[in-house]
Amino acid sequence: MLAPFLIMLREGIEAALITGIVATYLAQTGRSEWMPAVWVGVLLAVALSLFAGAGLLFISADFPQKAQELFEAVVGLIAVAVLISMVFWMRKAARSIKSELQHSVDAALSAGHNGAWALIGLVFFAVAREGLESIFFLLAIFQQSDGIAAPLGAVAGIAVAVIVGLAIYVGGVRLHLRRFFQWTGIFIIFVAAGILARAVGNLHEAGLWNGLQAHAYDLSAVLPTSSLLGTILSGVFSYQENPTIGEVIVYVSFLAAVLYFYLRPVRTDGVGVESYRGSTNVRA
Repeated sequence: MLAPFLIMLREGIEAALITGIVATYLAQTGRSEWMPAVWVGVLLAVALSLFAGAGLLFISADFPQKAQELFEAVVGLIAVAVLISMVFWMRKAARSIKSELQHSVDAALSAGHNGAWALIGLVFFAVAREGLESIFFLLAIFQQSDGIAAPLGAVAGIAVAVIVGLAIYVGGVRLHLRRFFQWTGIFIIFVAAGILARAVGNLHEAGLWNGLQAHAYDLSAVLPTSSLLGTILSGVFSYQENPTIGEVIVYVSFLAAVLYFYLRPVRTDGVGVESYRGSTNVRA
């Protein structure tokens, strides 16, 4: 439940951040009449994400066993790719996202009578990116989870993100975004490593990967997945009590490589998203 909660919280705040920057810039420049176009873009992005998720579930519903395992492996690999691209994109773009969005708004509204469509497209693609990332992640998590805990966690994450967004934009609450994105990024990297290891297991079940299948260790007597802690670790980090050697190698190698590049110092020039207060007060 914790993993989908934190991912959807982060995705929701990213979407709220983008929408809030655009909305406040329109207000500050005396162009609030364009706000309906912003909300149209947001609603279209949400609709696309929901239809994409429903379509993927519908397509996979009647797959035979091996095809289902292959589908789960592909979804897992895509989820890992979008999760990692998300954390690295925000790590790089956070310092200039405000100025880039404002420049894009100016460019969109300079299109004359097509300005509304250009603004809708700007917001749509920005928010749809977050939504589609969320869909692939949630599919990967739901395939590995039983019961309603994971869906409830996702819904709770979205709800809290909405509350945080309202608190920021209406109440003027300050949020240290750089620190928030940094720590949730590290968490996401661990989650992605677990999804990738599970995808390797799915590829084996699909008959496409048969190497390194001996068990690396067996912790079923010490920390079984049926225990409370084991269930939490399994749901959050895809913990397995008796993983194969291949899964362990993939998990450790991926984690070490991605954390190394993620934790390297980044250049500090440009406009930063250090903290965020209502009215999009973004400063370095």
